[in-house]
Amino acid sequence: MEEFLLRGEYIKLCQLMKAANLIDSGSDAKFEIQEGKVKVNGVTASERGKKIYPGDKVEYKGKTINVSKIS
Repeated sequence: MEEFLLRGEYIKLCQLMKAANLIDSGSDAKFEIQEGKVKVNGVTASERGKKIYPGDKVEYKGKTINVSKIS
């Protein structure tokens, strides 16, 4: 499991995927989310603009990203 340190209150799912180097571009994230390949907290995500908060877990292609807040 990898950890992503969040600076603000939240990050949008597509932005997180790019920032965590899961995909190369935002358009790639859009298609992967639309195809049901991304899960947030164990539930298949359907919105690329979904807000991801500290404590959330994002799963994609066998990788899990745990989102934490910078303290």
